[in-house]
Amino acid sequence: MTRLFNDPSTFTEDMIAGFAAAHAEHVREVPGGVVRAHRPARPKVAVLTGGGSGHYPAFCGVVGPGFADGSVIGNVFTSPSAAQARSVAVEADSGAGVLFMFGNYAGDVMNFGLAARQLTDEGIPAKTFAVTDDIASAPAEDTSKRRGIAGGFTVYKTASAAAEEGASLDEVVRVAEHTNARTRTLGVAFAGCTLPGHREPLFTVPEGRLGLGLGIHGEPGVSESDLATADELARTLVEGLLAERPEGAGSRVAVLLNGLGATKYEELYVLWGSVVRLLAEAGLEPVRPEVGELVTSLDMAGCSLTLTWLDDELERLWLAPADSPAFRRGEVAAATGPAAAARDTPEPRAAAAAAPAPVATGTARRTAAAAVTALRAAHTVLHEQEEALGKLDAIAGDGDHGRGMCKGVDAALAAAEKAHTAESAPAALLGAAGDAWAAEAGGTSGALWGAGLRAFGSALPDDRAPEPAELAAGAQAALEAVTGLGGAEPGDKTLVDALHPFVTAFVRDTGAGGSAAAAFAAAAREARTAAEATAQLRPRLGRARPLAERSVGTPDPGATSLATVLNTVADALGTAGS
Repeated sequence: MTRLFNDPSTFTEDMIAGFAAAHAEHVREVPGGVVRAHRPARPKVAVLTGGGSGHYPAFCGVVGPGFADGSVIGNVFTSPSAAQARSVAVEADSGAGVLFMFGNYAGDVMNFGLAARQLTDEGIPAKTFAVTDDIASAPAEDTSKRRGIAGGFTVYKTASAAAEEGASLDEVVRVAEHTNARTRTLGVAFAGCTLPGHREPLFTVPEGRLGLGLGIHGEPGVSESDLATADELARTLVEGLLAERPEGAGSRVAVLLNGLGATKYEELYVLWGSVVRLLAEAGLEPVRPEVGELVTSLDMAGCSLTLTWLDDELERLWLAPADSPAFRRGEVAAATGPAAAARDTPEPRAAAAAAPAPVATGTARRTAAAAVTALRAAHTVLHEQEEALGKLDAIAGDGDHGRGMCKGVDAALAAAEKAHTAESAPAALLGAAGDAWAAEAGGTSGALWGAGLRAFGSALPDDRAPEPAELAAGAQAALEAVTGLGGAEPGDKTLVDALHPFVTAFVRDTGAGGSAAAAFAAAAREARTAAEATAQLRPRLGRARPLAERSVGTPDPGATSLATVLNTVADALGTAGS
């Protein structure tokens, strides 16, 4: 298990500080992650890898000449926030644009996409690319739904090498697309991993069994089978990948035999002896194979095999020199400028142009106070339920939901209390709380809660208490913001399955002339019932989708946490007479 930490809630921040101190010749710490210690001597596309921490040497370990220009680092197994991504991009940009590269996970797609749009609006061309190499996570006819695992290492390497050669942003994206289309990965797990501060692993594998088709965020395999010999396991992995050989592919392949964190190098070399023999029998020739830990999952016991079918262009880029803390190849030409000092990261254009926050007047002061009361109640219940929410999330996900919700509500409450001290109007207060939640929590839930809070607050007046119709309009705006950002619909087994019935009931009851307090409490009860009913659904979105069958019988953690918060807030505001 993960034993060395100070405060589990600051594990990632502590890790980044230590990593940057150990590798000062390669990287420097910036808000949200790390960038190269030296700026390029001339403008080049900044390739930024990113995702949750817990995967070293991915993603920050490959920052350096010939490889990535920076890494955006989220909480353990949690996508970074859009604010973190933007911060690192501003520091890494040298005038030729930015490419965010990450695995195909909903939170990463959402947050990096938001950051790229914001950067482009601010005059920094930015694009995103999501790797989809895991053949176990979706069928071959639906590759866009596949998640990214260890094969991202090869995709990041070739795209970074193209950027180092001076390719344009569009050309670097093309190389990433080309590599991804020729890359396939299949992995197995022997035992689960343990989050810092937790006493139990996210999942267990029965003695003598293995999980086939694991994820790299502590997700178990999609199926189980008997633990095989190295020869038998090699055959399973190689045959699985060869069954998806790209059309027209040649015989030369980049190969990664990747350890997930607790499988020792000696074991990997035993397995490699079997793998290389099977590849030769299939007429494939490995080109500079990599055997070792490249994309880990904390202390997970397991391994994965990646094949990338090369052509002349991809082979040149795969073999190109690189110099980073965790990966070195050849001699990198001196093409860097002087050591880079920290930049003053500018405020986003929209924030910089915004007028001072309006002040609450009249009975709107009571509304602002009620919002703070609500967030304090949410803060209390989410910290009480952190472990339970994490266990619920670990059934078919990565077990980070409880910790992410706590980080989000901590930041939101602090921002709301600061805004309340400044006598900010309710809309400004909830907007600040939502922005803080999204920035600190990261992940899908962080972005959705942030958008929902800001949208709800937008309907509240500055100078008086809101009418029931205005509260209903705010609830409807929150639902539209969440569904518009995340794309989920009722039945997808997400927080929308609790939010939609809550909003429907609240709008209905306030429109019928009922009091807002009674309508809120009744709607919160409907949300709880709906959240419990998600146990019978199969997830159609998010990290739980590849493990859909395992999820049946367990309610969705996002819907559960939302319903819990809504009912707690209803009780708190009722007690306070708000």
